[in-house]
Amino acid sequence: GAVRVGGHNVRSYDLKTLRDNVAVVLQKNVLFTGTIKDNLKWGNEKASDEEIVWAAKIAHADGFIREMPDGYDTMVEQGGNNVSGGQKQRITIARALLKKPKILILDDSTSAVDTKTEREIREALKRDLPETTKIIISQRIVSIKDADRIVVMNHGKIEDVGTHDELIKRNDLYSSIAKFQEENSK
Repeated sequence: GAVRVGGHNVRSYDLKTLRDNVAVVLQKNVLFTGTIKDNLKWGNEKASDEEIVWAAKIAHADGFIREMPDGYDTMVEQGGNNVSGGQKQRITIARALLKKPKILILDDSTSAVDTKTEREIREALKRDLPETTKIIISQRIVSIKDADRIVVMNHGKIEDVGTHDELIKRNDLYSSIAKFQEENSK
């Protein structure tokens, strides 16, 4: 198979062009020693304070950052030991947004965030970045339920593609996971 962007195999793109237009946020995130603002600017070193706050608001990080002792100038300890896992994830989502990518890949990047905050992040991404293609990799059905297309993977192979409603009706694996997760969230 091939991964295509705009109908072209990604291998045909110049690597710098591809890297400049794609941002990836992983489940396990890395924060560097320095201020929160410094960490955010890794996404775009020329970002203005307004752009930084814009990205932090979309990632639902602005609120907790402002509550920190020095706000955006709060020092991040080595490895981000003075922020929670969910805060780390939201900071790295904001960092990726500062890149203003055409494609945003979120690989289980909200696993440490409660479902309400995760939903608010997804809604903000949809509202504030309508032209950005978002690829969300998740084991939580609630995280992908509203996606235009859901790809069901089973043992490394594509098993099915469709909307949530289509997959609930026709894919036993997807519907059993959805039912299990729904029952366990009550």
